[in-house]
Amino acid sequence: MKTFRFLTFILASILVNSCVILKAPITTKYESIEKYKYIFISPTGSLTSASGFSHGGQHYSAIKSVNPYDVVAGILAKEGFVILPELRPELIDETLIVNYGESGKRSVAGGLGNTIEVTIQFISAKSYTLISSCTAEGKGDTEADEIRKAITRCLSALFSK
Repeated sequence: MKTFRFLTFILASILVNSCVILKAPITTKYESIEKYKYIFISPTGSLTSASGFSHGGQHYSAIKSVNPYDVVAGILAKEGFVILPELRPELIDETLIVNYGESGKRSVAGGLGNTIEVTIQFISAKSYTLISSCTAEGKGDTEADEIRKAITRCLSALFSK
């Protein structure tokens, strides 16, 4: 009977978590980013978060971490951009500076936790003007999951054909 309750709790948690409706990603494009080849990403720190629950005197937990720089760099590299470790004057005409920031947090109705919203900017390394940006939110078991999902949703919307 305890196993049945435990499995019911797990399935209910998954079902409830998957029912959260996220706001649609917002993208702004002032200029095409396709003409740029190189990316310099502003460094970010890692975030470590945990989730857990107790059942039958046992405590179950998961610890996860994410560095937004790594997630953004991986997606942009997959899109064909070259990630630069520093700004290079000879490549300035073809370089975008990418900035990441958490831009909001929203409580989900029914006590289902929170969503985290991120905004990513693409700025010309030559003129320092905003070329494009995207904003999206993510929902997961931990804040690390939420950030990873928000970044992925944001950049997917920006690069959708």
